Amino acid sequence: MLVFGDVFAGYGGGDILRGVDLVVEEHSLTCVVGPNGAGKSTLMKLVSGLLHPRVGKLEFNGTPIGKASPRQIVKQGIVQVMQARNLFPELTVRENVELGAFLVSDSSLVRKRYDEASEMFPIVKDRAKDRAGALSGGQQRMVEFARALMTDPVLVCLDEPSMGLEPRAARTIYQSIRTMHAAGRSILLVEQNVRAGLELATHGVVMENGRVRLEGTGMEVLNNPQMRTLYLGGTIEEGKVASSTGAHAAAPPGAP
Repeated sequence: MLVFGDVFAGYGGGDILRGVDLVVEEHSLTCVVGPNGAGKSTLMKLVSGLLHPRVGKLEFNGTPIGKASPRQIVKQGIVQVMQARNLFPELTVRENVELGAFLVSDSSLVRKRYDEASEMFPIVKDRAKDRAGALSGGQQRMVEFARALMTDPVLVCLDEPSMGLEPRAARTIYQSIRTMHAAGRSILLVEQNVRAGLELATHGVVMENGRVRLEGTGMEVLNNPQMRTLYLGGTIEEGKVASSTGAHAAAPPGAP
């Protein structure tokens, strides 16, 4: 559904992504992990239209989107929930959610989608009249999820949704991601909690130094011996050398 073909991209000083090849399949929950500086956030900015590839192919359902604006990206059926909280704190929960339907002119369709989002995320119904700024961090994140669904997206992109949340709130967020996926949404997830993200995923991707280094099912990637090398400060290439010399492959790291 979403295809990166030998993509190079970055900011004025040089490329952060250096030849990324990646396919996000329809109905998948694809989780991208990697150390700081691997290029994960840059990857998400490309998908949202905030950054464009310098070289390479970026397609969504066969349509080139490498030069598309954020508005055009949303119209294609891609929506992204950013890492930073971006609700309007003085507006009510309901008002924040309904803002997600800014491209929808049919008021009856807006009501229908709002009702559907409320069913999936009960906090929207329970706290509809409360100011969004009065909610906890985890509750705000669920309101952002509900708002994202107001466009009826084909692909939902989530950039480190558990960032800054205490463990109980993070678990609730992970369950919400499972619920969205079970409802038929394709999801591209970047997650700093390696174990939690890959346990959710149907497909796992490890990035390092601007390239895709490992791919497989979420559990295959999580249990790959090279993961421990990467998260203890080495590189995947070093892990390959260690494995080839008979070094003991320890279990992958736990959640940060």
